[in-house]
Amino acid sequence: MRNINPKTKQLFFILMTLLAVFGCKQEKEETSIDNLLLEEWTGPYGGVPAFDKMKVEDVKPAMLRGMGLELADVEAIASNPEAPNFENTIAELERAGAELDRAYEYYGIFSSNMSTPEFREVRKELAPIISEFRSKITQNDALFQRIKEVYEASLEKPLPAAEQRVVELTYRRFAMNGAELDSAKKQRYAEINKSLSSLYTQFSNNVLHDEENYVTYLTEDQLGGLPEGYISSAAKIAADKGQEGKYAVINTRSSMDPFLTYSTERALRKLVWTNYYSRGDNGDEYDNNSLIAEILRLRRERVKLLGYSNYAEWRLQDRMAKTPENAMALMEAVWPAAIARVEEEVADMQAIADKNGDDITIEPWDYRYYAEKVRKEKYDLDSDEVKQYLQLDKLTEASMNNPLQHKFS
Repeated sequence: MRNINPKTKQLFFILMTLLAVFGCKQEKEETSIDNLLLEEWTGPYGGVPAFDKMKVEDVKPAMLRGMGLELADVEAIASNPEAPNFENTIAELERAGAELDRAYEYYGIFSSNMSTPEFREVRKELAPIISEFRSKITQNDALFQRIKEVYEASLEKPLPAAEQRVVELTYRRFAMNGAELDSAKKQRYAEINKSLSSLYTQFSNNVLHDEENYVTYLTEDQLGGLPEGYISSAAKIAADKGQEGKYAVINTRSSMDPFLTYSTERALRKLVWTNYYSRGDNGDEYDNNSLIAEILRLRRERVKLLGYSNYAEWRLQDRMAKTPENAMALMEAVWPAAIARVEEEVADMQAIADKNGDDITIEPWDYRYYAEKVRKEKYDLDSDEVKQYLQLDKLTEASMNNPLQHKFS
């Protein structure tokens, strides 16, 4: 640039500066969060998710973007040149992935409350990706060494109780998920987790399929005993499914439970009960029995990599029971009393059935119906009457303003 006119040279540098600034701005815009599911929450109670605006098509890009952001956070922690301590390692790890945490809230609602065939396809695609993402974190050697250093230092010089607990839980979570395995075992551990994630997703999707597709339609003469509110809801569900003039009992607990409690139609109670308790167990393409066998096999192989003889040993080590033997001892201790109480309750139900001249032997699909009659006779309690005191706005207010929730954040 020796022979260039000074003014031209000056303009050139101004242009290059503008291009650099524009490039940085563009890069920042490209890396900014532009997905609703990743955005910070606004509104009351310190911010609430925008459930009214969430869309299935936003889920996959939000989850992928969120995982990328969390991996970047994790890498920054793992590569920190400063000596590891609680603040720059454990606390930073707790703060990592805030965007993904927000996306998971929507993901969870779609999974459990608003699942659709479209979402289940997304969930099926994401399951192995999420598994790989988690393995990248728990098998990050540099990250685990920092966690381990903080943990070992805390054993020599304990931290404040809350911090000490977080350190112990973090270290244990990584150790329990193969952080100390050799490379070959880590690879197999990650492969098993990936397979299990797909199996768990398929298991859940099969149950949801059976919930959506086993619907019992009632006619007007089959509504005996049902509350008016339930009848209105059942009529709307049936109409939404193209069965105007009928009443639908869908294969979910919220629909099944009140039907079994109040319906006077015993044959229909049996049908509804059987549908519900046979989800994923109907001998068709949505049957879960073979999945269960494969899940158990892979779980056993996975924990053997860690040196455990069975899944229960691994699972219970950080639970109250601690060991399978303790868990079995507790169950065997309460079992006789539990069985005795069930026998008492069934005897009470049978007595009412006999008194009414129903000429039946109490079966599982009769439990809720006759238990309600026992409550009415013994305690003059109608559980449907209690509902008027459980108003949604009051329940919401109570849950949001729970003193214990504020105390423990």
